[in-house]
Amino acid sequence: MCGAMREAAGPSARGVADLPPGYREWPAPAALRHAVSCLWAQVTTGAGDRVGLVLPDACSDLIWEQGKGAYVAGPDTGPVPTWMPAGSVMLGVRFRPSAGGPVLGVPLRELRDQRIDLTDVRPGDAVRLPGTLDIGVAVARILDVAGVLVADASPDPAASHAARLLRDPRARVEDVAEEVGLSMRQLRRRCDATVGYGPKTLQRVLRFRRFVARIDARPADGLTPDLAAIAAAAGYADQAHLTRECRQLAGLTPAALARQRAP
Repeated sequence: MCGAMREAAGPSARGVADLPPGYREWPAPAALRHAVSCLWAQVTTGAGDRVGLVLPDACSDLIWEQGKGAYVAGPDTGPVPTWMPAGSVMLGVRFRPSAGGPVLGVPLRELRDQRIDLTDVRPGDAVRLPGTLDIGVAVARILDVAGVLVADASPDPAASHAARLLRDPRARVEDVAEEVGLSMRQLRRRCDATVGYGPKTLQRVLRFRRFVARIDARPADGLTPDLAAIAAAAGYADQAHLTRECRQLAGLTPAALARQRAP
């Protein structure tokens, strides 16, 4: 199975080593797609360091970094500035909302807004992903580890169903709890364990990601995006609502974020 997973994962081991600088994503192998949203790589040139900003996405990631090893990025509730030294490589497996807790085997609220060494979470798997690995070997290893984690997980069907329902910005949390057969208190507890935070925060983050996806998808024509229209399409009450949420989740106004992410 692991060989098939590597073939379906997008880049070959040598392909990752030869990637141009920047960030790339690939679909997860079919066997993992119920729990993994994507595989990704970040490569920097030897000419200079890279400074970036990670935005909340309701996901958690298993990450291997050249020279450092493996660690877990918990779900974020705000922007996280990042720094990568020149000539470095990161490989990642991104777990879907509600999958991270079961896959990693810990209540995900314990990892919220944190980056934790894999040794502290899954010591047996961490020894397979030292920072000294050849990049091609790291590609194979991180996929194998992800496959084992997903295979051994015990998903929470109610929490997973709730996460899907909460993608609708019009959904009421009370109605979602009733539909999945949980009390409000049970839903909050199950979301804390599987997603890393409660259902209302999850809904806010998913709505924000719709806004981000829309500004990322706009054409590279140099025109100022119609933020009011994008806010409405993403599910915000109005542009002022978007502005408040964007400041909290990205640390920037919508216009500033759109400029930063311009094609």
